[in-house]
Amino acid sequence: MPSKQSLPLLIGRKPVLEALQQGTTIEKIFLLRTANGSDITTIKQLAKEQNIPISQVPVEKLDYMTKVQHQGIVAWTSLLQYIDLQAGISYVVEKGETPLFLLLDGITDVRNVGAIARSALCCGAQGIILPTSHSASLTEEAIKTSAGALRKILLCRTPSVQQAMDTLRLNGIQILGTQMKGSVPVYESNLTIPSAIVMGAEDTGISKDVLKRADQLIRIPMAAQFDSLNVSVAAGMILYEALRQRLADK
Repeated sequence: MPSKQSLPLLIGRKPVLEALQQGTTIEKIFLLRTANGSDITTIKQLAKEQNIPISQVPVEKLDYMTKVQHQGIVAWTSLLQYIDLQAGISYVVEKGETPLFLLLDGITDVRNVGAIARSALCCGAQGIILPTSHSASLTEEAIKTSAGALRKILLCRTPSVQQAMDTLRLNGIQILGTQMKGSVPVYESNLTIPSAIVMGAEDTGISKDVLKRADQLIRIPMAAQFDSLNVSVAAGMILYEALRQRLADK
């Protein structure tokens, strides 16, 4: 969890509402669990339309974040820019490139997200897909860990992993789930075609829906019997294999 100084704050109902109406990029909204009223209803609707996560919290959380009268709502403004997933895919295709995206499923450690972004940019991936639920908030620490890559790669925010997979499939992009016991070694998977690689949280792995709906479940063969690789290291290895295949294909 980022500290309360990590991102610029919007405090109070009117500032948050105006920011949403003006299209200000917001990282996350913290809303008092008992907050209600027409303005709160409008804020929730606009946040949903803009794929902005809302965390319902007790008053103690808001009091910790600010000493100013918060009216039951505080928002983090973002240091980065986000794009709709369909718009991101269209942008890549219109440039004449073969899509290569990473879908982060439940990864909440900002340092892992930053490291993944760094490898993604170096290996030719065009974008990272971030579901609004169970995802890391991209703070200065994430940007620093990424060596600035988070400012140079497409960041596609989507309501859920399930909706992301639906959009990817409609665009003819194969979905590759990563799993220690995946049936296909990564070097046997065809990564030269439009692909989205799903990386899961280190403790729980990819979600059950991904396991059921992925086109393939891929694995990284290892010489030693060990629990697992760090998720950012695993992502880097898979991305390098994608780069190797794509360079060879040219």
